[in-house]
Formats: sequence, C-alpha cells, structure tokens
Amino acid sequence: MSEIANLKPAQIWRNFDALTQVPRPSGHLEKVQQFLLDFAMRVGVEAFKDAGGNIVMRKKATPGYENRKTMLLQAHMDMVPQKAPDSSHNFETDPIETYIEDGWVHAKGTTLGSDDGIGVAAIMGIMEDNDLKHGPVEALITRDEETGMFGANELPEGELQADMYLNLDSETWGNFTIGSAGGIDITATLQYKEVENDQEAAVRVTLKGLRGGHSGLEINEGRANANKEMVRLVRKAVAGLGARLAGWEGGNMRNAIPFKAEVVLALPAAQVEPLKKMVADQKAAIEDEFKTIEHDVEFFVEDIEKPATLVPQEIQDNLIDAIYACHNGVVRMIPVKPNVVETSSNLAIIHIGGGEASIKILARSSREDMKMYVAEQLESCFNMAGMKTVFSGSYGGWDPNPDSELLALLRKVYKEQNGKDATVVVDHAGLECSVILGKYPNLDVVSLGPTLRSPHTTNERFEIATAEPFWNLLTAVLEQVPEK
Repeated sequence: MSEIANLKPAQIWRNFDALTQVPRPSGHLEKVQQFLLDFAMRVGVEAFKDAGGNIVMRKKATPGYENRKTMLLQAHMDMVPQKAPDSSHNFETDPIETYIEDGWVHAKGTTLGSDDGIGVAAIMGIMEDNDLKHGPVEALITRDEETGMFGANELPEGELQADMYLNLDSETWGNFTIGSAGGIDITATLQYKEVENDQEAAVRVTLKGLRGGHSGLEINEGRANANKEMVRLVRKAVAGLGARLAGWEGGNMRNAIPFKAEVVLALPAAQVEPLKKMVADQKAAIEDEFKTIEHDVEFFVEDIEKPATLVPQEIQDNLIDAIYACHNGVVRMIPVKPNVVETSSNLAIIHIGGGEASIKILARSSREDMKMYVAEQLESCFNMAGMKTVFSGSYGGWDPNPDSELLALLRKVYKEQNGKDATVVVDHAGLECSVILGKYPNLDVVSLGPTLRSPHTTNERFEIATAEPFWNLLTAVLEQVPEK
C-alpha cells in the first residue's frame, strides 16, 4: 500500500489506493470490471455486469430502514490516460504512482484518476461498511464515460430501481450541481493521394508544455490550444518560407484541451534557419499572449530525414485554412448567468499523414439549439475544405430542478455539518446525469464530490482535506433519505 492508504477516512482512501493499482484507461476496462465484481463478492453485496459493460451493485437496507427511498450512487470506472512526455508509463499494464504534496494527492508523471476514481472509491466504502445506516442502496459504475459516455448510453432501461440519484463526479467541494451542458462530437475526415517530396530538407516542429485541461471545466480559463497555436506557425511557414506539410499529430483526447502538437514540414534547405527563427518568435509571442496562464512552453525544431511524400499542395492549403478558421474556445456565456459558459468547442485531435486527414472536436452547450448551431458552423468550415463531416455521441443537457427534494436534504445536512450554505451550480462540463435521466426521467438527481483540480492533465490533483467532509455528508444523507 502507498502512503495515501493511511489517510482518513479509511473507507475512501484504502479503496482509492487499491483502485490506482488496477489499469483502467478508457477502452481497456476488463481488469477494473473484474476488480469491482471481485470486490462486491468479497464484501457480500449483489453485483453484475450489464449489457452496457457497467457494474451494478445493490446493498440491502439496514434493518428498520427498509421503507426508505432507494438511493442510486453513480460514478464512472475509466480514467483519462495522459502522461508527461518523458514518462514511460503504460496505462494498460502499469499502476498509478501517487504522492502527497502540500495537502494534495498527485500522480507521478500521469493523470491521477481521481476523476472519477474517488467516486468509485466512495461507492466501495459505502458497500463494505456495515456500520452505516441507510435504506436500499444501488450503485452504477459506468464504462467509458471519458470517451463518449458509452456505458450510460448503453444502460438498459428497466435495470435501475432507485428513486433518488447522487452522481459522484463533480469536482469542487461545497458545490451541488443541478444541471450540466450537452455535447456532440464533430469528426471531419479526408482521404488524399500523397505526392512525391521534391523539397531539399525536412524538420519536425514540436509545441508542448502547455497546461491543457478539461475542455468543459477549464475552457473558460483562456489556456492555449496546441493545435490552434501550431496552425499559426504552419500558415506562416507555408506562406513565407515555401514550406510543405508532410504530417501533423496534435492532441489525444476529445474532452481534453491539447497540450502538445507536432508537425513535419519539408522546405528548401536555405529556409531551415529562417524557420527556426520563426518558431522562436512564435514561442515568444505565445509566452507574451499567455503570460499569466502558460508557464512552461516548449516550441522547437529538429532536423529529420526527408519523408518520401507530402500532402498535395491544394489539400494542404485547404486543411490549414480550415484549422485556422475553426472555432475553438468559449462561444458565449449563459445570458442569465454571465459567469457560466453556455456554449464552447474544443479543437481536440488532429491527424494528418499517410493519405488521410482527421480532425475531431467536442462541442458543448446547455442549449440544444446552440449546440447544433456550433456543430453545423464547424461542419460548414470543414465542408469548404472538401472534408466529410460526421456528428456522433450527441447527448442532451441536464435541466436544473431547484425544487429537488434531494437537493433540499443535501443543503440541510451540509449546513448542519459545515456551518455555512453550500453553493448550487450548473456546470458546463458534461455529466452522465443527462443520459441516465433520459432513460429514468423520474429520478431526483444532484451531483457532488470533493475538490479535484486539473483533471485530464498530468497536474491532476485531489485535495485531501475535502475527503472527510465529503464522506460525512454522503453517509449522513444516506441515513436521512426520506420514506417512500
């Protein structure tokens, strides 16, 4: 066990520590699914894997609490697999290494997986603790939330028995979330025939060290997007130095602001040194434009062996124009809540090379009409470049219910325990609540959690001091769930 296993409350930290030892990147969840089923068998609660790959657990009511409403506790089992450039970590085989610094738990060179491993650990704690008092408790631990909410989308209707629903995937202690944005994936693709490289030299240009971050929670912080910053350089190099594009790789997760991008350019030998100066100038410009936000920018050029082929010039120019014109960032704030993002897009992933180009964007909005407006705006942009654009993974927003009985209970208990009022919020980040409510519309739902920061990045961290009050609130609310 690591040092975090000795933190309090033991029910959360012991289980989170065990979870860090189980590989669980999105798309590779067989090990964690079996881990959860084995756990449930060991502690004596009903559990099964459903048709969507989700794990469902059910714990009977404490004697005398059988007439209480059934509470659903929900979290997702997968984590975003981001790592530092110098890390050799294999997310499919290696455990997460944790350490404590200044009151926060971090991971060594990788994402921590507290999003949403802490929610899973809290569920495990509830399921194994027989000293708690509660009505019937149901748990839903969903698969592949981070890559498209696939588990929630494939959740069978009629499977859940709950009346109330606590989502444990919010990331600021003291905030109760009662609504969230919907989202849609936009993927633009193009097949092309490569042409022979007739240039004299070739270089790889790398931009890295940006903060990246969660494209819902942190899209309003003005962080640099590696793809958008790279296209500024590429456009200048093509127009001013006669450079030609051979390849582009930028970003790796649809819901993470890309912190790294690489391009391969071919160009006249005499233009290599001017290109290096152009990159240095662009690096200085980024540092100036983002001087209070980005602190570790690396932007550099490496001489490489000439690639055999290039992107055809007309297609190259069209792709560069489309990437340059593509919207990225906040579109607008909610008019009646001007401090909350309503609509945004994240230019997440670019792949160009080998005869194909692919660009992936996640657009979010708390309004369905604005979500589709942005998606269609992006479609128009890529259509002009001759690309085929497909929409997928669409999910609706979660409409707030300020009169929620569960919300009233949470606010009461929070104030009793903490001596102050909780904050009720609507998040721009997408939560599975909207998808699950689409299948179980009568559920009374609120989302909450302890404090996490910088999820989806290697700076992800969890504030230790918020774990115990989170646990105390969760267990007290379960004890006070109203009668049916």
